[in-house]
Amino acid sequence: MAGPKPVVLSGPSGAGKSTLLKKLMKEYDSVFGFSVSHTTRNPRPGEETGKDYHFVTRELMQAGIDNGEFVEYAEFSGNMYGTSKAAVQDVQAKNLICILDIDMQGVRNIKQTDLSPIYISIQPPSMAILEKRLRDRKTESEESLQKRLRAAKVDMEFSKEPGVFDVVIVNDNLDDAYDQLKNTLLEEINKVKKTSTSS
Repeated sequence: MAGPKPVVLSGPSGAGKSTLLKKLMKEYDSVFGFSVSHTTRNPRPGEETGKDYHFVTRELMQAGIDNGEFVEYAEFSGNMYGTSKAAVQDVQAKNLICILDIDMQGVRNIKQTDLSPIYISIQPPSMAILEKRLRDRKTESEESLQKRLRAAKVDMEFSKEPGVFDVVIVNDNLDDAYDQLKNTLLEEINKVKKTSTSS
């Protein structure tokens, strides 16, 4: 596939993925892009199809999945969500690094495709620190918090499986974690910059 390598970012909720991503997008605003996901849920007010999501019917999405058109997909609370190969290629075609922010199941799915991205896992330093971060957000009920912590435990184990991730970044200190993330992606970032200046 032409264009820069996509990047798969995974890791439990509260590990700091979105904070690191925001920093990255801010420093390199014209280097990264997000693929537009497909979903079978209804648009919320103000959401545009093709911009926020590709809103499709379950039949259409299932047909696409059966045809191998999706690099990853999952079902949450009765709705399907997924990333199509075409959506990733749209980003690559613009000479941008496509960021895929996905869970473990998604990572396993992508391993089955010919996408060959850079796999990065963002992990918390410990369960205790993760729990504190999630509690400090004050956005979770106790039940939902315990659910996230259980998922995080599985995720931390998964990140230790040999050969799954190219890089595992432990986000103990945000600046250090960011430097690690940046260094991992520097080669691709420079490719994008070179191409965009020369064309």
